[in-house]
Amino acid sequence: MRAFLVLATIAALVPACRKKAPPLTVGLALDVGGRGDQSFNDGTLRGLENMAAGLRYTPRGYEPLPDPDYRLLLPPDLRSRPFPHLGIPQPIVLQGKAQEDYEPNLRLLAAQGADLVVAVGFMMEPATRKVARDNPQTKFLLLDTPILDEAGKPSTLPNVRAVVFRENEGTFLAGAVAGEITRSGKIGFVGGMQLPLIQKFEAGFRAGVAVVNPEAARNVLVAYTGTFDDERKGVEVGLDLYRRGCDVVFHAAGLDGLGVIKAAQLSGKIVIGVDSDQSHVAPANVVTSMVKHADVVVYETVRDVVQEKFTGGDVVLGLAEGALGLVPLSVSAFPTLRAMGLHDPEDLMAIVIDVQTLQHAVMTRHIPVPATLEELKAFRPPDPAVTGNLRAAKR
Repeated sequence: MRAFLVLATIAALVPACRKKAPPLTVGLALDVGGRGDQSFNDGTLRGLENMAAGLRYTPRGYEPLPDPDYRLLLPPDLRSRPFPHLGIPQPIVLQGKAQEDYEPNLRLLAAQGADLVVAVGFMMEPATRKVARDNPQTKFLLLDTPILDEAGKPSTLPNVRAVVFRENEGTFLAGAVAGEITRSGKIGFVGGMQLPLIQKFEAGFRAGVAVVNPEAARNVLVAYTGTFDDERKGVEVGLDLYRRGCDVVFHAAGLDGLGVIKAAQLSGKIVIGVDSDQSHVAPANVVTSMVKHADVVVYETVRDVVQEKFTGGDVVLGLAEGALGLVPLSVSAFPTLRAMGLHDPEDLMAIVIDVQTLQHAVMTRHIPVPATLEELKAFRPPDPAVTGNLRAAKR
């Protein structure tokens, strides 16, 4: 009996003596927009720093994030959902000042022992492909593009999870809002670099305008800044669109988009934000934002690595998966809307109802939203039997 007790005691002590696995190290490589773009980069940082690590970045470095503050930092549509912190240590975050920085930054993160490396943005695809092949034991999360082969065709790597969004579905709803609130009949779109991803934003947006306001759809003014990191260029392009008669502008231009929002403030007009809820940037002017939940994607990928459930391959997300959406119309922007001539509260309620109707039609595939400018040319507004009576569009 004594021998049995001794053996049992030893067996109980063995697990406690085993060496604990080292804490998970996560590295994140930002694109040229960087921290503070109030958009896509900040969304990924929120998912990693606030949600996964439970930390807040300050000029003094990282600090623990109290739960009440944590909830307030989440987008409104996420605050009721549980996102418990994952117990990871302080992440390693590197900023890219130019595209030439992407590969060295990714290699440095892998060399520093990151278990997971997050690459923010489609422009990092070539660098991610090379570094992931050279570091097969390191896991990678690539946002906004699949891995491409040498011929430029979609491919996969076992250690890379590539997440692509159907942004055109979200921008379709943004276009519907713009088409219903415009009073001048002129609407603007500002893109960053003229690339297929940003043209996908444009195609969906213009299709949304066309469904609710065909006349305004013929007067959508489109401008590209040619960059993603020049806020002053965004101001310049935005002011030009407002001077030409636009009373609503939607941007998909990274850091340049903050300049477009500034132009809306200077012009006393309306702007629609992108990627994150940007209403706090200019409460009187940002009527809504098309949000893309890169934060949730980063959080869930870190969780999968922690739980040893990570798999590589392509993931495609849209409205049906809850990865995209519009934030509620901002009450703070109502005075600007009234100054434009949108006085009746029932008009605003009608817009909300119409957006819900269109969102359901997209999610159920009754409206195939164009993803390219070529598809936009062939797009025709759906039969009223699909959308019902769009209330605001008839006012």
